[in-house]
Amino acid sequence: MRSTAVDYAPSKVERRNFQRVRVKIYGRFMLEDRSEHPCQVVEMSPGNVALRAERIGEPGEKIIAYIDHIGRVEGVVTRTLQDGFAMTVIASERKRDKLAAQLTWLANKHELDLPEDRRHERVAPRNPMSMLQLMDGRQYQCRIIDLSLSGAAIEIDVKPAIGIQVTLGTMRGQVVRHFEDGVAIEFAVIQRPETLDAEFNAPRA
Repeated sequence: MRSTAVDYAPSKVERRNFQRVRVKIYGRFMLEDRSEHPCQVVEMSPGNVALRAERIGEPGEKIIAYIDHIGRVEGVVTRTLQDGFAMTVIASERKRDKLAAQLTWLANKHELDLPEDRRHERVAPRNPMSMLQLMDGRQYQCRIIDLSLSGAAIEIDVKPAIGIQVTLGTMRGQVVRHFEDGVAIEFAVIQRPETLDAEFNAPRA
């Protein structure tokens, strides 16, 4: 009798047919004990997902993930990684085709939206004081040095690890660079000018 892990593992032919895409998208996943945890998808194909997460599932454990831009994805943990785990995707052929289209769109989007994209003008906000929140809920006051539609440079006493998911005000993103007095953040999505204006330039009581 074959094990569950072997049943769900893709064959060599399937692995060759799956086009892997390096992405930086966020989400949450649920383990079999029904506990939910935040995660970041770092690589994905219609058949496999590599997740960065603090909580790691056990090989053979069934996972339900809710991923930004992708939606609900079910799968089974195949192996643990240094900072997360990999899982296969359990899906119909129609669902895999949809995933392939979504991943193609995301790959093209990430090619256009490079970290600290210089096409987006950087400005100093009228209200530079803000709050940076980490995935575990810790919050730190910070000062925004400059801001663009794609990211921000902030002055802060702590330096979260590069790649960690954070929230600046209400903007989700991740740390992409350290410098002497703080960190640079890339937003998860390109912001609209009016959204940034309302968040960081509106008069405060």
